Amino acid sequence: MRFSTTGYSQGFYLAASFLTLFLLMVPTPANTYPRKDAAQFQRSIVDYRSRLNPRFKKIKRQKTKYIIVHTAELGRQTTLRVVSQGKRFRNGRHTPGGHAHYVIARDGRTYRILDKQYVADHAGISMWDGDTGISQLSIGIELVGYHYAAITDAQYRSVGLLIGILQGVYGLDDRAVLTHSQVAFGYPNRWHRKNHRGRKRCAKNFDRTKAGLGPTWRYDPDVRAGRLVADQQLAAVYYSPRNFIAVAEEANVISKKNTAWVIAGEDFDSSATVYKFPDGRIFTGDQIAAEVGWHLLPAKTVVLLNQEVSVEKLKDDGPVKTIADGVTAWSLAGRSYNRETTIYFLPSGRIKTGSVIDDWDDLPVQTKLIIGYKGPFELRIDQSAYRIAGKGYKDANTIYYLPSRQLVRGHHIKDFTQLQLGTLVFLPTG
Repeated sequence: MRFSTTGYSQGFYLAASFLTLFLLMVPTPANTYPRKDAAQFQRSIVDYRSRLNPRFKKIKRQKTKYIIVHTAELGRQTTLRVVSQGKRFRNGRHTPGGHAHYVIARDGRTYRILDKQYVADHAGISMWDGDTGISQLSIGIELVGYHYAAITDAQYRSVGLLIGILQGVYGLDDRAVLTHSQVAFGYPNRWHRKNHRGRKRCAKNFDRTKAGLGPTWRYDPDVRAGRLVADQQLAAVYYSPRNFIAVAEEANVISKKNTAWVIAGEDFDSSATVYKFPDGRIFTGDQIAAEVGWHLLPAKTVVLLNQEVSVEKLKDDGPVKTIADGVTAWSLAGRSYNRETTIYFLPSGRIKTGSVIDDWDDLPVQTKLIIGYKGPFELRIDQSAYRIAGKGYKDANTIYYLPSRQLVRGHHIKDFTQLQLGTLVFLPTG
């Protein structure tokens, strides 16, 4: 008995074609680091879990749908303390920590803060595709740095490896990897009448391709569904048809377009947000409305987020600035941090120009810096302050570094004949 295989073959090829098309349409992780690299990376993770605040209550996560990438808006040491021990506020309130599962420093070193099976308090008021309370559904990864500063290649490699591992554990595709600024939303305020995106700017500078991630959402599902109002700046970053990638910029400085809301999001009026005016005055976010007025915020005001230290400690002696807990070389100098004209005075007594600084997060607390200077010029028997600086030798912007390691501005020196030989003079480049 003979029978025809034509119909069978056609059916088989038709089914195979549909299967192939289906597989091509299903999003899959683009991250393809070798297994050897992933295993080596896992062994290199620093176990920081013993530093977790004992007040933090561990709750097992019931479902994992997302991986959320953050920028810490702080340096390494402060980030590690805040995410593990908790945030401290000037009114005495503090949180119990557990604000991330992982922290990745600028050199790529990765820290495990909380076991991935537990809920971390990292996303706050959040929504994605109708899901709310994203902390309950996600892994949180903090990148040391700022949303207006470049993320390092070492960080991209580490976060790419980590995401790839987590995707394998939870069966997630690249569309499940989002940034905090994508999922955060805010309730109505002075800037918005409705629930809205833009509550956070966190990780808007995250370049997915550098982390080895493939295509993602082309639209905000909650804006499209009418649940939220779009933030135009974030929409341009994430969903522009030109595939726009946020460029790192000195975005913590107030300008006509760079408003307090654009820089700080919902934290614009927080007591932990500090505004440093061009004239040297300092206000916290909760003081601006009553003492200044938001419409009178001057251009070139520097905005510092997540500040826990006393406002007095943030005051500069004119051009002399100080790195402190929560205040880094980047937040003070921006892109100028590694220029020849930015000069650092380390607590050890060493003096370095920005051109020899590997990274802004490598500098210790209490390092002082001046921006836009040349020098040093040494006081000698044949070289007086006047000969070095001319008529500007006693100006407020002429800086003297005494052998006692003290920085003194020219107008504070009463008797120049008493200056010790070997004193170093620094002059504004302008």
